[in-house]
Amino acid sequence: MLSKLHDFYLFCKNINLGFVLLFSVIVLTSLGLVVLASASLSFSQESSSIFNKQLMWLLMAIISGSVMVFIDLGKLRKFASLIAVGTAILLILVLVPGIGIRVNGAQRWLGIGFIRFQVGEFAKISLVFLLAHYLATNQRIIKTFIRGFCIPSMFIGCVCLLIILQPDFGTTFLCGCVGCGMLFLGGVRLRYLLPSLMGGIGLFFIAILLNPVRLRRLTSFLDIEGNKSDGAYQLWQGILAFAAGGLKGVGLGNGRQQMAFLPEAHTDFIFPIIGEELGLYFTLGVACFFLLIFIIGYMILRRIPDLFYFSLVIGSLLCITFQALINIGVVTGLLPTKGMSLPFISYGGSNLVVMFMLVGILLNALKTWSIQLLPQPSEL
Repeated sequence: MLSKLHDFYLFCKNINLGFVLLFSVIVLTSLGLVVLASASLSFSQESSSIFNKQLMWLLMAIISGSVMVFIDLGKLRKFASLIAVGTAILLILVLVPGIGIRVNGAQRWLGIGFIRFQVGEFAKISLVFLLAHYLATNQRIIKTFIRGFCIPSMFIGCVCLLIILQPDFGTTFLCGCVGCGMLFLGGVRLRYLLPSLMGGIGLFFIAILLNPVRLRRLTSFLDIEGNKSDGAYQLWQGILAFAAGGLKGVGLGNGRQQMAFLPEAHTDFIFPIIGEELGLYFTLGVACFFLLIFIIGYMILRRIPDLFYFSLVIGSLLCITFQALINIGVVTGLLPTKGMSLPFISYGGSNLVVMFMLVGILLNALKTWSIQLLPQPSEL
């Protein structure tokens, strides 16, 4: 009887942990909808359309995230290779003229009817799932050079190559960081990872040097004020938005930057709109909620003895937190400008669906391991 009561207590404790995670996601998503309604005012007639599209994608995101919560990831693991191959085919189709949809010089989207989706976003989940399956299957030989390092590195390299050809430098960088993080925490030797990581960073910067648009962003980042009318215009306007907001902000709908002063105010640079209209307290609150999601993910990791679920949680957690860090770093001038959405908040259906699916994986792992291998009353 005491053992059953203890199990019920532990189950409730883990359920509360899941509620905190869900609460954080709900707060960030709700804030995103409110600020999006304000930030899209500069689009006049299109503002309601943008908001309605985001609501539609939110419904799809909730459904997708719920599926990830209740699906048996252990059984889905058998199809990891097929999922990876399917994603690779879609990434290749994006690059085919006439099939992939080009917007602002980047060919990243596929369309089915009136729905457009960004394949590179879904490649994040595919990569995490494939690496988690491979690391768990080969955990006894993970410290070897060929099967422990070269083969999973090839997976990461192929995904990054197909994404950078679109071109999408931000997602490429994110996938590379998440993949390397999963390999390191999965047990791959650091002496193999470090040289390849340095080589990958070198190739990444060579690709930037060969791309005039990205090169101008990098050089403008080195002198933001000197290039505030040219390459650093967007970043400079974002900084002005933070400065105008102060501690308490100017109020919802009263901001000036989204009125055609700040390009992409509803997508990549929505965080400065939060700073201008709601102030420093809300921007710090957003950062604290992302920190809370990371802490909860870490607490979930401590409960998982299975390498497959462990790697899945690591990959999902890194995708969410790294993307948030990169976006916040970009809009505050700590990192060079690159197009990357703020999770749960920015406008963009594909990213919203993927973020909810990643949260679903975290909740699935918490649900699966809420009781197993936790201390029993006799062990306390």
